Amino acid sequence: MKKYLIVALGNIGAEYENTRHNIGFKIADEIAKSKDVSFDMKRLAFYSSYKFKGKIVHIIKPTTYMNLSGKAIKYWMNELKIPVENTLTLVDDLALPYGKVRLKPSGSDAGHNGLKSIAELLGSKKYPRLKFGIGDNFSKGRQVDYVLGEWTAEEQEALASYIQEAIKAIEDFIQVGMERAMNFNN
Repeated sequence: MKKYLIVALGNIGAEYENTRHNIGFKIADEIAKSKDVSFDMKRLAFYSSYKFKGKIVHIIKPTTYMNLSGKAIKYWMNELKIPVENTLTLVDDLALPYGKVRLKPSGSDAGHNGLKSIAELLGSKKYPRLKFGIGDNFSKGRQVDYVLGEWTAEEQEALASYIQEAIKAIEDFIQVGMERAMNFNN
């Protein structure tokens, strides 16, 4: 049975729970809820799994904090024997408008410390990712406050439907691969 690893980026702790930077965790939580599975604390991550269309999907929410995400991903890829092309990293992206979802087979870290950690530990920038747009509605010099800030009431209203779009893109990736999933969703 083919295996996949969904890697949700975020920071652990109540103070980060509803921040833009934790959209990966939010998407993973919604997947788990829809599949009626829960996360268990395991080595370097909260872990869950489920079956989907004849495949086994593993989900992790690293407990290493964003800047050390690569450590958890590398461990779980090795532990589960999942090749990099069967992983999908869920990450926030300032360069995309709020709610826009984009699948990419590789790319730069664009200053994102979580992606930087992954590239360093995998030794490559070639790993699949789903970028979730959080927009760039912040004043000069306020990027960190914006990223670690909570969703506005207006953003919160639309968030559930945008998360469903992200889940559809993830399921497409698992079912038909990156190339076709990009055609369907980008």
